[in-house]
Amino acid sequence: MPVETVKLTGKPVVEHLRGNIKIRVEKLKENNIVPRILIIRVGNKEDDVFYERSILKNCSFLGIEGEVKELTYNVSMEELSKIIEDANDDDSIHGIMMFRPLPEHLEEKKILEKMNPKKDIDGMTPVNLGKIFEGDISGFSPCTPKAVIEMLKYYDIPLQGSNVVVAGRSLVVGKPLTMLLLKENATVTICHSKTKNMSSITSKADLVVAAIGKAKFMGQEYFSESSIIIDVGVNDDGKGKICGDVDYDNIFGKVKALTPPTGGVGTITTTILLEQAVRACEMITSDQH
Repeated sequence: MPVETVKLTGKPVVEHLRGNIKIRVEKLKENNIVPRILIIRVGNKEDDVFYERSILKNCSFLGIEGEVKELTYNVSMEELSKIIEDANDDDSIHGIMMFRPLPEHLEEKKILEKMNPKKDIDGMTPVNLGKIFEGDISGFSPCTPKAVIEMLKYYDIPLQGSNVVVAGRSLVVGKPLTMLLLKENATVTICHSKTKNMSSITSKADLVVAAIGKAKFMGQEYFSESSIIIDVGVNDDGKGKICGDVDYDNIFGKVKALTPPTGGVGTITTTILLEQAVRACEMITSDQH
């Protein structure tokens, strides 16, 4: 029997968040303050360039200034460190976003340690990650986990007391998302590549977040008719199309709710980044006055 599956799209969530951001940007502009971000990109990876364009397009739509520092692939640690330090000291820059992973010759951990946590709108410095693990919401969260939470709240998906499985344990999504879900009083289980009988765990959950990074990895046996699924995966399906970690075509119509492979959580991520840029601007300028 087919089930009436709810398609959880990101667009209405983005529009809801944008309304709030625009009001706050207008308020800052009344005081002659324009939020400004610096995007640092090392090399010319297609994914990075695509995301960068999306950020800049959203910046102009929301009244935020965006500047790009494009560096060659063989940039030195000294050069990159200097750019970060200069951005830290520049009062007109409120947020810094750096594409990762960095090339192997650059020590990413050391670079992130140099970034001012108050300007780390991507939520990846040790200070901001540490705050998440302490349950301290004064820092910035990594954007994808925050986008998941915003989506769940927008669609009124109950988290308190819910059994949630996060499939994936990366520091970018799985681990910080687990902490954010615990903050919402969910009961969280983390699964990963070494988990035995993962499908027997995920199929019993109220909510499953797929963040494994394997194309169409999770088939029908991973879910039940009452499953709500947020698919964070972005993969190539081998035919040049984007697909998630969940086998969307075979699962839609057999579960309660599901995000699409495109137009889902990913569309919200950029808006979260810029909401955090506005928050950084509000905090930095209030500290200065």
